[in-house]
Amino acid sequence: MMDNVSDITMLTLSGLNGTTNYRVTLFTLTLLCYLVIWLVNGIIITTIILDKILHEPMYIFICNLCINGLYGTTGFYPKFLKDLLSSTHVISYAGCLLQGFVLLSSACADFSFLALMAYDRYVAICRPLVYHSVMTKQRVCVFVCFAWLAPLYLVFMSTVTTATRLCGSQIPKIYCVNWLISKLACTASIETIIIPAFNYTFYVAHVFFVVWTYIHIIKSCLTSTENMHQFLQTCVPHLFTLTVFAVSLLFDFLYMRIGSVQLSQSVQNYMAIEFLLFPPIINPLIYGFKLTQIRKRIKNLMCCKG
Repeated sequence: MMDNVSDITMLTLSGLNGTTNYRVTLFTLTLLCYLVIWLVNGIIITTIILDKILHEPMYIFICNLCINGLYGTTGFYPKFLKDLLSSTHVISYAGCLLQGFVLLSSACADFSFLALMAYDRYVAICRPLVYHSVMTKQRVCVFVCFAWLAPLYLVFMSTVTTATRLCGSQIPKIYCVNWLISKLACTASIETIIIPAFNYTFYVAHVFFVVWTYIHIIKSCLTSTENMHQFLQTCVPHLFTLTVFAVSLLFDFLYMRIGSVQLSQSVQNYMAIEFLLFPPIINPLIYGFKLTQIRKRIKNLMCCKG
């Protein structure tokens, strides 16, 4: 057991080096963004939970997507805000593993819920006659539990294999990532390759599944005006959400894997924070404004409070 305990107990996040002159401004903007994330997601979550009319599969998945947005951003923003006001940007080894676990599991859970939402739209548009027999309350509960537990378990296994003796303490980022932690390991292990590879394959399969559902949805919409209206009303927000999330995550993933010394630290930080900034704000806004049922319920809720 002692061989798996690192002699290095503190790690340094070097992504904020060189931001001394505008830390106060950056802190103010970051705090504002974090408060907006809590506000817009909180409104959607509260509206769906309190209104029984919205206790339908699509809205339940949207509610969980917003909850996951709060879960993921909580793993980043409090520590980032603290670092902006501090002259040293360090994090304990255990804290770094925890942050990496939260951020990665949140990103994976986003994929799971977006895939579930695509399946829900597929059944609603392509197989409307069996929708209520397929998307039962019991089955929706199973889907939601799987969408939460699968990412948590897979990322937990990846994090456990990452926890090994370290021979370095510099994380060239503003937050911890399991892949960067594993690069600091004194010795490489086959588990740190196999488990992440399985996880990537598992979630790439989610992408292919979403593509498959939308091929069938679009085919169905081309032959029905009613289906086309439903597509524009419910599928367009989902596609927009999926695109924003995928592009934001892709920027960070490609930079981590490929990298570029020509990019300034500010640009690197922006690429790293994209998936923690845009999806958590845009998701609740797009669903709140685009989906008529949610928009009406939010208005009713505000009017009642007034």
